[in-house]
Amino acid sequence: MIIRIMIILIVTLVITSCAAAAPAPTEAPVATEEPPTATEPPAIQSLIAPTLEPQITETSTSAPTPTQVLPTPTDTPLPTLELPTESVNAPLRLVWDGTPTYLGDSESGYSFRVTYDPDLWALTTDQMGFPALAHRNIPGCVITPTSGRGLPANTTVEHDVLKTDDVTFDVSVVSENGVKKFVTYTGGDGRIVTAFEVVFEEQVDECLADAVTVLSTLTSVPVSQATPQP
Repeated sequence: MIIRIMIILIVTLVITSCAAAAPAPTEAPVATEEPPTATEPPAIQSLIAPTLEPQITETSTSAPTPTQVLPTPTDTPLPTLELPTESVNAPLRLVWDGTPTYLGDSESGYSFRVTYDPDLWALTTDQMGFPALAHRNIPGCVITPTSGRGLPANTTVEHDVLKTDDVTFDVSVVSENGVKKFVTYTGGDGRIVTAFEVVFEEQVDECLADAVTVLSTLTSVPVSQATPQP
């Protein structure tokens, strides 16, 4: 009996010791630590700024644009005025009446009047459609009414005074680059103030002399007595 009890105790101890060695089914297996892997040492940042090499960029160089040489401006000659045929047995003198160009300085109800030789001058219209006296023997010699206006910067003006029996003219000689271009005559007889422009292409002195002969006859007449303009 005693021997049976001793055998049971021995078997029980053996079973108990084997069961304690096995892990419980509910326990998680113990994680095994992997041996540390060798890591690279941290890079040491240099305190010296790196030297940047200059970058060469390709730039397209456009071909130089040829300089355009503008032509020198030249005066475009105006078309020749058409002169009326000289009348047979014309009177020695004809009159040209017109509206004063300075109405604010003139008495109302008056026109200007100049007298001209029909053998030398013809009453016509200029290229702008305004009445004008054109010389029959000197091409480009024309008298037209005018008023003050601006001038280009390359022009110069010389002033003079022309006195006749009844009229005093303020004369302005306009030159461009040293070449005389035209002359204006501004005056009146006490009732009217008007101005005329004399242009020319050749025989300047002869043109101006004949023009002064005409302008020296300036006077005023009532509008009711004025001859109609062409």
